[in-house]
Amino acid sequence: MAKKGNTVQRVWNIAEPIVNELGLELWDVRYVKEGSNYFLRIFIDKEEGVDINDCEAVSRAVDKPLDDEDPISDAYTLEVCSPGLERPLVRDEHFTRFIGADIMVKMIRPIEGVGKEFKGVLTAYNSGEVTITDHSGENQMTINVKDTAWIKLDDFD
Repeated sequence: MAKKGNTVQRVWNIAEPIVNELGLELWDVRYVKEGSNYFLRIFIDKEEGVDINDCEAVSRAVDKPLDDEDPISDAYTLEVCSPGLERPLVRDEHFTRFIGADIMVKMIRPIEGVGKEFKGVLTAYNSGEVTITDHSGENQMTINVKDTAWIKLDDFD
């Protein structure tokens, strides 16, 4: 069986031109096992938001190319969806695109004086290092993305 990372990259390479041709952006691709089932999740986005018609169009458009290329040897369920309002930032381009945005962070291990979960403004990104400024603008810290459970947009402040 292909390695998970390799599978995701192969699916990305198949899906990205199709998604772009439909006027959408490929946000993320995840191949996960939940219980005894495998799921291939393709997250799409566009500036005005994604609707069910966009998801259906991508699902139909990628189905045959995925079958033809066969990057996944296991049986899986294909899901095409929006990354949502509190979308996780996972790729370099996500971090650079959202500099200045409010974010929520959950660390793998707590940071002394800050805790395990906190909010702030994404003020810089460089090679896996994220700089976050608190909402007062007085305190700033830089963390490694690898030390986080997740970093998401905080659209509800």
